[in-house]
Amino acid sequence: MILDFSGLRVLVTGGAGGIGTEICRELHALGAEVVVHYHRSKLQAEDLAKEIGGSAIQADLTKEEDVLNLFKQIENLHGSLDCCVANAGKYPTESLPAWEISGDRLAETLDLNLKVTFYTSQEFLRRAVERKRGSLVLVGSTAGVHGERGHADYACAKGAITSGLLKTLKNDIAGTGVRVNAVAPGWTLTESKINDGLDDSISKTALKTMSIKKLATPKDVASAVSFLLHDGYSGHISGQVLEVSGGMEGRIIPGVDG
Repeated sequence: MILDFSGLRVLVTGGAGGIGTEICRELHALGAEVVVHYHRSKLQAEDLAKEIGGSAIQADLTKEEDVLNLFKQIENLHGSLDCCVANAGKYPTESLPAWEISGDRLAETLDLNLKVTFYTSQEFLRRAVERKRGSLVLVGSTAGVHGERGHADYACAKGAITSGLLKTLKNDIAGTGVRVNAVAPGWTLTESKINDGLDDSISKTALKTMSIKKLATPKDVASAVSFLLHDGYSGHISGQVLEVSGGMEGRIIPGVDG
């Protein structure tokens, strides 16, 4: 048996990014009608939408009115959504100890990860609860589970998504037939990481914390998302975090001097 999303409409936020693109392709391959959300990656999103026979819609998810308009556009073009993947987020590339992270960077990181997930969840669940059906998957990170040196702001945002937000949403929708779960990817070999040149020492250190001795691919994450979205395979699962991290139990933490 394979997952079958035929006849289902799915929104993937941040759909033009490395993991988002693979989620869109996977869901399309499984039969879903996919809406690719983007903020600034217009050309990539439109090319992807053309490839998978979906549509690309722009929105700044840090703004409530943009999120509302996004869902209204989807309803006008496609009708009601069955599933949503709250994947949009941004990883601050510069590594800094917590005491050197500025207030501006903290606010931006929280906005571009936690706030966008919160607003997306609000609008999807508002509609799903009325219909008494729907599945939402949030995308967190192992940074929010184990912490991540140099990225306290990102770890805070992702940790909030997969703890307080997820658990509360699960209880808010109790008895409605709607489900919400999350994936927490670990080190994932996206195209941007390849292009930036993934630091070999970082990669080797990360692998030391995993029982499966390889970095994840976007396909690994997309498969986990598809499983959690599908009522036929995970219909009795809600409020859970599925780590896609190769059996990670934490990271080796070097001292301040290396």
